[in-house]
Amino acid sequence: MRKKIFNMIWVMGVLTLAGFCLSACDNELDIQTAYPFKLETMPIPGRVAKGQTVEIRCMLVRQGRFADTRYSIRYFQYDGAGVLRMDDGTVLKPNDRYPLKREMFRLYYTSATTDAQKLTVTVESSDGQAQELELSFNNDTKKDESGGQGTSSKEDERHFGGRR
Repeated sequence: MRKKIFNMIWVMGVLTLAGFCLSACDNELDIQTAYPFKLETMPIPGRVAKGQTVEIRCMLVRQGRFADTRYSIRYFQYDGAGVLRMDDGTVLKPNDRYPLKREMFRLYYTSATTDAQKLTVTVESSDGQAQELELSFNNDTKKDESGGQGTSSKEDERHFGGRR
């Protein structure tokens, strides 16, 4: 009698365990489609003179890859005046989205004022993630000994994203 009760309890335990295991399964395959990313840049000068162009070297650092993920770029200049263009020559209009076709790209900012300038560059992924790059430039009116425009010093350079 004891053996029969023990076998019955054992069978009930095995059936309960099988029920838990089978109920956890589904026919859907879980595929991660959203991976975090960072926007890194090389050091950027902190000073720019009116009419001067600054190169901003950018790189998307993706923690994973999903083939259908697309990236776009936009910017907003909230102080000063200038023109931002991509390395393919596309002039960006404020708050308009433009597709990013490469993970390594360059932006060129040309100052149109002698005032301080501040802008935010935003890179967004098709899954809703965004990375912002805050840029600020002061006016560079220093003249060098030869009478030309001075260049920014190392202490004036800004560094974003931990990349050198």
